[in-house]
Amino acid sequence: MTAQVRGRSREQWGYLPYLLPGLLLFTAVIGVPFLMNVGTSLTEWTGVGSPKWIGLGNYRELVRDEEFWASFGHNALVILGMAIIPTMIGLVLAAALTDLIGRHFGARAASVLRACVYLPQVLPIVIAGVVWSWLLAPENGAVNALLGKVGLGSLAHDWLGDPATALWSVIGVMVWIQIGFPLVVFMSGLQRVDPSLYEAAEIDGAAWPRRFWHITIPQIRPEIFVVLLWTTIAALKAFAQIFVLTKGGPGGATNVPAYYSWVHFFEKSDVGYGSAIATVLTLVIIALTVVFLRMQGRELGEER
Repeated sequence: MTAQVRGRSREQWGYLPYLLPGLLLFTAVIGVPFLMNVGTSLTEWTGVGSPKWIGLGNYRELVRDEEFWASFGHNALVILGMAIIPTMIGLVLAAALTDLIGRHFGARAASVLRACVYLPQVLPIVIAGVVWSWLLAPENGAVNALLGKVGLGSLAHDWLGDPATALWSVIGVMVWIQIGFPLVVFMSGLQRVDPSLYEAAEIDGAAWPRRFWHITIPQIRPEIFVVLLWTTIAALKAFAQIFVLTKGGPGGATNVPAYYSWVHFFEKSDVGYGSAIATVLTLVIIALTVVFLRMQGRELGEER
């Protein structure tokens, strides 16, 4: 072993005392509960008394559970509403506020508009969900009343009570809530972009869409990866929005794995089966996180 390698090894071990508190906290708060959940998923248990060991019985039942697979299908659409669409809208808004509003009307105007868009993120999800349930109510709801005022009363609908529109209505609410997060992250990332790049492109005659495509997106790719990872994980764990707005209904049309697991835990007292659902969901999140991180590492490696 060369002196350089030994020195690097000592330097790496020197970081251990600073990493140890976080590692212990992770083990106590996440690692141990997850292992306990995995153990519970291998049992048949109502939450009281002694669990009965059944091995992989819950997982075999999951494979045949059509409602479980349907909930994952619904979750794919939730990812659209909490990750894909907000990221795209947030990226466009961040570029517009930075490159157009900020440069022509000043940083104060851009900051005020950013705060207005971010406001839904500040609201507790429960409060936002209750307000939207009022707005989307079939009778005396503001949305249906507005449609009637503008002559589109024929479009009035029970938005959250119809299986055909319930999930899309929930997704619309999620988009409204979620846009502020990517907007703030992207505007922060754009602060490190040299303004002369935009000025030079504008002098060369590049319109805003070309500046957005060739300057903004390439410059903040790391932020795009972070936002997509963060929001995708949040979408896979989505529970509060579903619980407040629809409780998985009507007829399971808005059911997602996190809510489906909760139902088995607390309504059906089938703790083992609920633990199996939670374990599968956790493994899916871990797998997607690894894929995202590898893609980001490959992207950064190519840039270097």
